[in-house]
Amino acid sequence: MYKKNHKDESPFIVSECDKMITERASLVKQQRIHTTESQFSCLKCGKVFNLKQRLVKHERTHTVEKPYPCSECEKYFTQKACLVEHKKTHTGENLFPCPECGESFIQKSNLKTHQRIHTGEKPFSCPECKKCFTVKSSLEKHQRIHKGEKPFSCPECCKSFTEKSTLVRHLRIHTEVKPHSCTECSKCFNHKSSLKEHSKSHTGEKPLSCRECGKCFIKKSNLYIH
Repeated sequence: MYKKNHKDESPFIVSECDKMITERASLVKQQRIHTTESQFSCLKCGKVFNLKQRLVKHERTHTVEKPYPCSECEKYFTQKACLVEHKKTHTGENLFPCPECGESFIQKSNLKTHQRIHTGEKPFSCPECKKCFTVKSSLEKHQRIHKGEKPFSCPECCKSFTEKSTLVRHLRIHTEVKPHSCTECSKCFNHKSSLKEHSKSHTGEKPLSCRECGKCFIKKSNLYIH
């Protein structure tokens, strides 16, 4: 609810917070914050928002769209606020260093999360299988396995994935982008794991051995065939 203010410069006052609004459109937006009205819902996951621009920002989490590039390192971000925070890593502004390893972070909360690597703390547990995680986002990703959720779909073949990083790797199949190259022979690969496996052919490393006869192999698939 709102009441009309007698001052011309601020004609609307939101009764829930006493905030003064000069435009009716802004009034409607402010009122949605204090009500359960959420007109804008995500078609991918069903999450609802009271403002359209918040929905637009959220929808980028389901795609690979990152319209905000860093001029220093060419890294891309889904939101401008994330880009602003990232730029502090280049300027050294307000960084929080880890007393254990010296790695620095933009936000104190990120440092706290990082320190769990040193302490071994995993405060977020899955109610289905009791597996524990250091951050809540990792737990949420894991729970998609139990729920069967695959919110990240490929625009080329409609194949869906539980994580955005898996979608990004999958898209390279369609674009033929191979960002991982071998320093020995310059052969390129879609995935870092494929490069790591290939590199063993140069070092002669064969970490997989047959329990029956002791014969060694580079690839797990070759061991299975054997």
